[in-house]
Amino acid sequence: MDPDALAKAFVEHYYSTFDSNRNNLANLYQEGSMLSFEGQKIQGAHNIVAKLTSLPFNQCQHSITTVDCQPSGVNAGMLVFVSGNLQLAGEQHALKFSQMFHLIPTPQGSYYVLNDIFRLNYA
Repeated sequence: MDPDALAKAFVEHYYSTFDSNRNNLANLYQEGSMLSFEGQKIQGAHNIVAKLTSLPFNQCQHSITTVDCQPSGVNAGMLVFVSGNLQLAGEQHALKFSQMFHLIPTPQGSYYVLNDIFRLNYA
């Protein structure tokens, strides 16, 4: 599959799942996965989903501005860099964010997130 198409499909799946039911993100991570969320490091699928589901808002809507990807060379993985806006329910202004995913192929032919780095971008 074309890396750009794969990255775009992953990004659409990730953010639609995040916006509808964050618990369902668990199958995208494994025990070796690591999330850096605003500088806080969290390891393991269970701990990552616990962090994401504990965020202090129930509803949000991501709108993606850019998706860049590169093959990472390691185990035929891919780096995916995303920028966009995050609209929280009841908030007037959207928050700008950047997120980087390192995707690793699974034996089943899909990908999981080995590394995930998220940052809000303040003006």
